Amino acid sequence: MRLGSDLSGLNAGASSVALGLSIVVPVFNEAAGLPALHNRLSTLAATLRQRYGLACEVVYVDDGSADATLSIARNLPANGIDVQVVSLSRNFGKEAALLAGLDHARRGAVLFMDGDGQHAPELVEKLVSHWIDDGYDVVYTAKAHRDNEPRLRRAAVRGFYAMINWGARQKIPEDAGDFRLLSPRAAAALKLLPERNRFFKGLASWIGFRQFRVDYEPAPRTHGFTTFSAGRLIGLSIEGLTSFSVAPLRIASLLGAALALGAFLFGLSILWETWVGGKSVPGYPSLMVGMMTIGGVQLLMIGIVGEYIGKILSELKARPIYFVAEHSVRQSDPTADVGPAKQSAAE
Repeated sequence: MRLGSDLSGLNAGASSVALGLSIVVPVFNEAAGLPALHNRLSTLAATLRQRYGLACEVVYVDDGSADATLSIARNLPANGIDVQVVSLSRNFGKEAALLAGLDHARRGAVLFMDGDGQHAPELVEKLVSHWIDDGYDVVYTAKAHRDNEPRLRRAAVRGFYAMINWGARQKIPEDAGDFRLLSPRAAAALKLLPERNRFFKGLASWIGFRQFRVDYEPAPRTHGFTTFSAGRLIGLSIEGLTSFSVAPLRIASLLGAALALGAFLFGLSILWETWVGGKSVPGYPSLMVGMMTIGGVQLLMIGIVGEYIGKILSELKARPIYFVAEHSVRQSDPTADVGPAKQSAAE
């Protein structure tokens, strides 16, 4: 049984360009800004077709929106760009929405971008240039700087990347986001990864191939407000760490070793004071401090191991990552039917 996959037939040449580009946009309560974003993507598609002969489609993945996002997406015109609308049965989270978009992409290369306007469509032309003209398989964007963020958050971000990359063979670029382009073979490689606990930034780096970084400054949100609170960001960080790195387990092991060494040295000091100095060491305070320290560390380690056991349980259950409740396709061909798209139930 082969445990690898040969993707050499999908190169970054003219044949892969002929397959076109799928733009995957996960949306969640983005009704206010979706029409304006779609107009910008239609303009982008015309530019890419004129410059590279690149056919484009956009795949909007509605991740259980509670507003009118889905109804607006159904009626977006296919002006020079094919339009797919994939509606999930509930809110499964961004990682699931990204995978749903990847699974439904019909073109060769795949570009992922947010639907809140912070990922400027005008930058896509630069990413496409690095793919087609320079031959890179993965072109990812990263924040140019974090000068406008609080010092505590910047330190937390640096700590997160330092931990997740500790001992990793394939490093995750710091400040890299989900706004990235994958060539046909890179997209095919990403589809072959079977895990259900997915960390997109890590997986897109792990597949390898030629990768190129583009620094950019995220634009202000065109509407609404972010749903990523501090608590949710911490939760996502824990998900990323436990899904892609064993660093927390290594830290737990090192902490246990350090605690054991400290206890051993403390025991030697007690013996020294008792046998050599003849002093009687008070028992209650040292006993309580030692018990509380050991108990706290043990609970911390149990919690870390529990996170990984939960991931193992999720993988063993093998539940689908998402369910599609509704799927529509609208072709940009002027001879095709451009009326309301036919709705079909997903498998």
